[in-house]
Amino acid sequence: MTGELIILCTAAFFAGFIDSIVGGGGLVQTPATLVVLPQYPVATLLGTTKIPAFIGTSMAAFQYAKRVMLQWKLLLWMCSIALLMAMAGSATVARISNSFMKPMIFIILIAVAVYTFAKKDFGSAVSKTISDREQLIYGSIFAVVVGFYDGFIGPGAGSFLLLFFITTLGFDFLKASAHAKFVNLATNMGSILYFSASGHILYKFALPMAAFNFAGSYFGSRLAILKGNKFIRVFFLLVVLGTIIRFGYDIFFR
Repeated sequence: MTGELIILCTAAFFAGFIDSIVGGGGLVQTPATLVVLPQYPVATLLGTTKIPAFIGTSMAAFQYAKRVMLQWKLLLWMCSIALLMAMAGSATVARISNSFMKPMIFIILIAVAVYTFAKKDFGSAVSKTISDREQLIYGSIFAVVVGFYDGFIGPGAGSFLLLFFITTLGFDFLKASAHAKFVNLATNMGSILYFSASGHILYKFALPMAAFNFAGSYFGSRLAILKGNKFIRVFFLLVVLGTIIRFGYDIFFR
């Protein structure tokens, strides 16, 4: 195993671990890939990271599905929309700069961190009940946004999904994590369909990274299910703060 592959597989393991709990694993995996393999086009590197992300998310989704009651109608609707929008986002990534979105995301994440820290019961229990029709409407709108975002930029999409299920639908952290994994699975698949068809995946890196992402996701999802909402809340705060630092660096120092 080469030095490049060792670094990428290590990053993929930790990305899978983080992503299975609260999302945001792309904040580890994507930058590592961009730094280690600068000789390749950005679209190719993004396409390469989608394979391990999909495999790891599959493991997490399977673990959650065995232990959490899922709302399959809502998931099917959101996943279908998110998959199509992720394909559109991936088709756009090589044509339009994503730098204009980073300041906006940076501000949103700071607000999320402050709100989560201040509201101690945030995500600790199901906080609201809305009708099935409202769930489908809100879910459809958000699936359009997060699907395109994940295909276009990617890192942090899992955390945004988690936040949506908690703040808009009123899920607790564990239930939100479970549902977020399935929608994230659909966005990864949408990107893979586009990137594979256009030759933007380096399988010699993607497949070994997928194995390590899978392992990290297995341990992360088991830990999240074992520890429950309080643990996930703390982990969520840490990942959001890490995301803020990452976006802040991109905005102010690059």
